[in-house]
Amino acid sequence: MQRQEAQQRIETLKAVLWENSRKYYVENAPTMSDYDYDQLMHELEALEAAFPDLRTADSPTQRVGSDSEGGFAKYPHKYPMLSLGNTYSIGEVEEFAQRAVKSLDRGFTFCCELKFDGTAICLTYRGGRLFRALTRGDGVMGDDVTANARQIANIPHVLKGTGFPDEFEIRGEILMPYDSFERLNREREVNEEPLFANPRNAASGSLKLQDPEEVGRRGLLCTLYHIPTGQVDYKTHDEALRAAESWGLPVSHERRICQDINEIEAYIAHWDSERKNLPFATDGIVIKINEMDSQRQLGYTAKSPRWAVAYKFKAEQALTPILSIDYQVGRTGAVTPVANLEPVFLSGTMVKRATLVNEDQMRLLDIHEGDCVYVEKGGEIIPKITAVEPSRRLPGARIPSFPLRCPDCGTPLVKSEGEAKWFCPNTDGCPTQIKGKLEHFVSRKAMNILCGEATVEQLYSLDLVRTPADFYDLSERELLLLEGWKERSARRFLDSIRQSRKVSFERVLFAIGIRFVGETTARDIARHFGNIDAIAAATKEELLEVRDVGEVIAESVVTYFRDPRHLEEISRLKAAGLQLSVESPAEAASEALMGQSIVISGNFSISRDEMKALIEAHGGKNSSSLSGKTSFLLAGEKPGPEKMKKAAELGIRVLSEADFRLLLPGMEAPSPESVRDEVEPTLF
Repeated sequence: MQRQEAQQRIETLKAVLWENSRKYYVENAPTMSDYDYDQLMHELEALEAAFPDLRTADSPTQRVGSDSEGGFAKYPHKYPMLSLGNTYSIGEVEEFAQRAVKSLDRGFTFCCELKFDGTAICLTYRGGRLFRALTRGDGVMGDDVTANARQIANIPHVLKGTGFPDEFEIRGEILMPYDSFERLNREREVNEEPLFANPRNAASGSLKLQDPEEVGRRGLLCTLYHIPTGQVDYKTHDEALRAAESWGLPVSHERRICQDINEIEAYIAHWDSERKNLPFATDGIVIKINEMDSQRQLGYTAKSPRWAVAYKFKAEQALTPILSIDYQVGRTGAVTPVANLEPVFLSGTMVKRATLVNEDQMRLLDIHEGDCVYVEKGGEIIPKITAVEPSRRLPGARIPSFPLRCPDCGTPLVKSEGEAKWFCPNTDGCPTQIKGKLEHFVSRKAMNILCGEATVEQLYSLDLVRTPADFYDLSERELLLLEGWKERSARRFLDSIRQSRKVSFERVLFAIGIRFVGETTARDIARHFGNIDAIAAATKEELLEVRDVGEVIAESVVTYFRDPRHLEEISRLKAAGLQLSVESPAEAASEALMGQSIVISGNFSISRDEMKALIEAHGGKNSSSLSGKTSFLLAGEKPGPEKMKKAAELGIRVLSEADFRLLLPGMEAPSPESVRDEVEPTLF
C-alpha cells in the first residue's frame, strides 16, 4: 500500500472507530460487533506500524474510548483506567505467554478469570467506608456515580474485618443478570420504550440514571477483579483478591492459577462451554501475570498493560429460517438488508432479526428466500448471519433482488467507488432520513428536547416539522389540536424547546447531523473555529488543522456547508435563537500564555486535565506532540524520556512546574509533597 493510500485508510478507520466507540460507551447503542470493531482496530495498528510517521497521539490505538457524559461530577482516577489488548486466537495467547517467559527473569504463574460483559467501575474506600464510585470515563477522569453505586445490593458501604488500607481503589464491572435484563425489557416493551440490545448496554444505561432509587430497582450486581499495585502489599494478584474478599468485597470466584499455556487452554475450553450456564453475560477470559513484581517489570503500552491479555470467545451460533427480508434506510441514507427470522434464543436474548450487512454480503452468503441460516452474536451483541445451510434449502428458492430504488422515497440508489453500501442520495427529501435526523436533533446528547420517535412521526406526518428549525415555529395552539396532546404535555414539550436555546454551540453542531461528526469532533471543531459562520467558510485544509479531524471528516463538513439548503437551515436556527458560537470565557485568568503552544509530561501538583485547563485559562494552547511550533515542554516529576529527548533534539526549552507558575500572575510554586503520582496506570 502506498503512503497516500495508507493515510486515507487510516483517517477513515480513525473516524469509524471513534464514532463506534462513542456509540458503545456513551449511547449504549453499538452498531458494530466487538469482533468487527477489533478487526478494524487491528488493521489500524498494522497500518500505523507500517507507516509510523502517520501514527498520532489522538489515534484510537493510543487512547481508550470514553463513557463520560453530562449530568455527573467528574473526578480523576488515582491511576489511569486502561483497556486490555483483545485476541480471538489461542495462538496469540500462546505468543503472549512466550513473550512473558522471554521478558521475565524470574518464575511466575498466570491468573485466569472470566471477562465480564458489563460496564467498568472504580470504587474508592476511605477509612473502611465507600467514599466514591467512578465510571471509567476517558481513563483519566470518571463520572461520579457514588449515589447509584450505593443502591447496588452487593457493594458494601462499610468493609468488614481488618488489614485494609486507610484508602484504596478497587476496579471491577457492573453487571445485569439475564433475569433482571429480561424483566427490564418486558417493562420497557409495555411502556413502549426502546428495548436494550443486551445486558451490557442495560447495565451501562442503568448505572448512568439520575434517579438512584430506580438504579436500585434494576437488579444490578458488581464483581471486582483488580486492586492497582502500590496500594496493598501482596506478592500476587490472587492474594490481593483473596484479601478483598475477606473485607466483604464481591470478587470473582471463577478464577484459576495456571502454571503454563496448557492449563490456560484447558481453562478457556471449560468456560467456552460452561459460560452458557452462568446467570450473567461473559464474553471471554482475561489472562494476567499473577506476580506483582513481574507485572511491574513488564509495564504498559500507551493504552494497555503488557502483563495481561483478553481472549474473546467466538460468538454462539443457532440455525433458524429466514421468514422475509426488509431493506431499511438509515439516517445517513445507507440501505441495509435485514432478515426477519423465526425467533431463536441466543446469548441470553431472543433473536428475531439479523443484519445481512449489504448486497455484497448477501451475494457472498448466497442467500435465497426461505433459507435456513446460521445466526451468531458478534461480540455477544449484534445478531449477524454468518452462513447458509444448503441442505435445508427449499426446491426452487429464488435469490432476493436488492432494490434499485430507495424503499422509502423511490429515488435511484447510488454506490460510490470504494463503498460497500448502497445509499439514497435524497438526503433532504427521503422521509426515513428526515425523521432519523429529526430524532437525532432532539436526542438527549444533542438538543435534549422532550420528543420521542412517535412524536417525530406524528409531527412529520402532519407536515408540521420537516427540518429542525420547524420545531421552533410550533405553538401550543397547534399542538392542542393534535390527537393525544393535553395542556401539560404541550407545555412540557415547548418548555424543553425553549430550554434547548441555551444548549452550547458544540452540542448544536453535533445535533445538526453532519456525517462523521460525532459529539467529540463537534466539540473540537466548535472550539477551534468559534462560530458557525467560520466553520461554513472553512476550507478542507483549515478543517484538517483541528484535532482528530482527518480527510473523511473534513470533506464531509465542507460538503455539508456547500449545500444552499443547509445554509438556509442554519439561518433559520440563528433566527430561532440557538447558540451558534462559543461563549467567550467568563473570566480569562490572563493572557500570559497567549499564542504559545505547550506540551506537558510527567506528574504535577494537580491532575493533567487541570493543568491543561490552567494553560487554556491563561491563553495557551495544549498540544499532544512536540514540533518546531512548540513554545516549551512543561515537565513535571518523572517526565517521559522520549519527550525529553525530542525536546533536546529540537532545541525546545523545558520548564519545571515551579518555573511555569512564575509565568502566571498570582500563582505560587507547588510544595514538593503535593505532586500527584500518575505514572503507574492500571487496567479496568
